[in-house]
Amino acid sequence: MTTLSTRIVFTTIAGISASLVMAPSWTTSMAVVHPTSASVAGVIRSRSALCKDSIYADGVYTATGTYGSLPSSITVTVTLINDVITAARVIPHATNPTSLDLQRGFAAAVPAVVVGKRIDEVKVGRLAGSSGTPDGFNAAIRLIREQARCGGRGEGRQ
Repeated sequence: MTTLSTRIVFTTIAGISASLVMAPSWTTSMAVVHPTSASVAGVIRSRSALCKDSIYADGVYTATGTYGSLPSSITVTVTLINDVITAARVIPHATNPTSLDLQRGFAAAVPAVVVGKRIDEVKVGRLAGSSGTPDGFNAAIRLIREQARCGGRGEGRQ
């Protein structure tokens, strides 16, 4: 193979691989808690200890936020440690190409805006040209706050 042919094949394979990695994994779960510790029992036993110095229990939380008049939705997953978001992921659900592009742009922009911030301080506005998607994100964050709150409705729910 020539050098040009090799580059074309390599670029094509890399593009397909990136597309598969970035493809959305559709989920319809609402407000599901996924503990980050090795065992669920360990998380339940240590939850009260975690809550002594925090408002929210450490863990990975997922919620779907709806917005708009159609309605539209996105799924948000955040990792909380000491009440701070240490990781964030947004999964778009739009089927309309324009809406999907806006949701994807928003999803790509969110981590830079929310990671490193306390969850109580997080409320996003227009990002990456998307003006409606932030409403869905903020709705999902409200659900996650309810789930993760120590001593509240979310305590002990696994």
